[in-house]
Amino acid sequence: MDIQLKRGLLDVCVLAAIKNEDSYGYKIIKDMKPYIELSESTLYTILKRLEQQEMLTVKSAEHDGRLRKYYHITGTGLKRIRDFREEWKEIMAIYQFVTKEDEHHE
Repeated sequence: MDIQLKRGLLDVCVLAAIKNEDSYGYKIIKDMKPYIELSESTLYTILKRLEQQEMLTVKSAEHDGRLRKYYHITGTGLKRIRDFREEWKEIMAIYQFVTKEDEHHE
């Protein structure tokens, strides 16, 4: 898969993982696991990029005597998810066009 496309998809997946409630790294990985494998190093790179793009905010809170970073989606992040849903319709139309000839050759 094209690296830029995959990067964009992973960004949206991470945003979707925190869309309904603030979350932290390990829980984000766990929540995404049924759908996609993501290493910690990849996740934290994505989280840093999304924070720089103001799609999420970060706050630290103590949990079991340790500081844990919690990630919160912003309006910009929610807009990115909405935009992705619209883009996905176009991607699916392209996919249907590309694969329609396969039906005639099988």
